[in-house]
Amino acid sequence: MTTFIQLHLLTAYAPSNLNRDDLGRPKTAKMGNTDRLRISSQSLKRAWRTSDCFYQSLSDHIGVRSRRFARDWVYKPMIDNGISEKIAKESAIKIAGQFGKLKNEKSPKDPLTNLEIEQLVHISNYEQQAIKQLVDLLISEKREPTDNEVKLLRKDNNSIDIALFGRMLADSLAFNIEAACQVSHALGVSTVTIEDDFFTAVDDLNKNGDPDAGSGSGHLGERGFASALFYTYVCISRDLLLENLNGDEVLVEKTLKALTESAAKVAPTGMQNSFASRAYTSYLLIEKGSQQPRSLAVAYFNPIRSQDLVNDAITRLEEQRDKFDKVYGQCADSRYVLNSETGEGTLSAALDFVAQK
Repeated sequence: MTTFIQLHLLTAYAPSNLNRDDLGRPKTAKMGNTDRLRISSQSLKRAWRTSDCFYQSLSDHIGVRSRRFARDWVYKPMIDNGISEKIAKESAIKIAGQFGKLKNEKSPKDPLTNLEIEQLVHISNYEQQAIKQLVDLLISEKREPTDNEVKLLRKDNNSIDIALFGRMLADSLAFNIEAACQVSHALGVSTVTIEDDFFTAVDDLNKNGDPDAGSGSGHLGERGFASALFYTYVCISRDLLLENLNGDEVLVEKTLKALTESAAKVAPTGMQNSFASRAYTSYLLIEKGSQQPRSLAVAYFNPIRSQDLVNDAITRLEEQRDKFDKVYGQCADSRYVLNSETGEGTLSAALDFVAQK
């Protein structure tokens, strides 16, 4: 039976704007008929997979997500090495076409735009190496690739970001990878009111009140911000992760540790310079077992209204866990708790627990 690993995290952020909507304001969602602050799962996953926690131990197994790889990895190196523009452009088009549908703008501002594909695609580290080796060969032989040479996609890859979060290629379904990890949108456990920050920037050289330079600020602006304690839920199929990583158990263990540490310590990058919104999770519950996974978000459909938000949120989470256990039977075979409020558990022990089979 499939082994599932579930992470439940409570992370508190001071006033910030970690993840913006189309108007530049913090993202929100309705839950329990009240507005909650929200961080999208896409924002969380990008922050985690590009963090130092991933790169410190897994740099050789991380892919790249891009749509302009052909112009940077194919066209530019060939041009820089004296290959004709015609050969370089045709080579880039052929290679890019294996990963997605090419753009077809009639009058692009950038003439190289049509060397890009329409959608972002995850490219594994092995596929990157294959592209580089092919480009080096084409440069040395001053030619375009053959139809057989451009078949660079790989089903058996060892890129952990693709193994965790999947890959979808509409034109090459055989090389799709099913995600082994599911990540919820992080939602505030209490009702939120978004506030506005009106700010000014002063021109340092306008010290003498030059009338031609104007008076007061050199720039006026406004940005939204809010604060919340977020509940985040992560579900990982350990068996699918092992399959996606070609049965490499050591790499699975490293991946699980890196993901868990990132989820506990890494914040999205939105407006960090303005708010320094860096936080460690206050509470982490790890569950392992073959039982059908379930989120504990229902604990917060009734928003918390108290002066001790963190501890009350922990209490609700644990009470909801126990309620599910009571009516459905034990919902996990084993559990580990890290609670910074009480000093229970350690991160190193949590990482050892999550990696164990």
